[in-house]
Amino acid sequence: MTELDAFIDSWTDDANGVKKAFLRLKAALESLDDVTVNFIPRPPASYSLRAEPRRGRPVIAMVDVASLDGVRFLSVCFYADTITDPEDRGDLIPEGLLSKDGYCFDLDSGDDGDVNYVEARIFEAAAAFALPDEGQPSECDDDD
Repeated sequence: MTELDAFIDSWTDDANGVKKAFLRLKAALESLDDVTVNFIPRPPASYSLRAEPRRGRPVIAMVDVASLDGVRFLSVCFYADTITDPEDRGDLIPEGLLSKDGYCFDLDSGDDGDVNYVEARIFEAAAAFALPDEGQPSECDDDD
């Protein structure tokens, strides 16, 4: 059993459906072409899934499981220049994703509409990384 499997198996309290949302987003990340999904546990602070592309920046998206007053929620983050936020649901975090500007979306339930919205951002960010080399986000791109 992997660390990720053990983490998922140990997640038994899910009254708000956050585990369900995590599993959907995990499946979305795992469906991406040319991406490795890594699990980075940092107990008790957070447990993170990182979708790492073969080229360009270190991650396409990060799905963090965090707790506030013992209640788990997800914080899903992207580079700001790889997604849109047409419904203004995310928070712009200057230099918040590996020292680059990021957008983060918090999910405190398994609400299908909210999960669908964040899942769409995953596919949007992945499409930005699938651009030809000249249009692909890179580690040296400026955020200006």
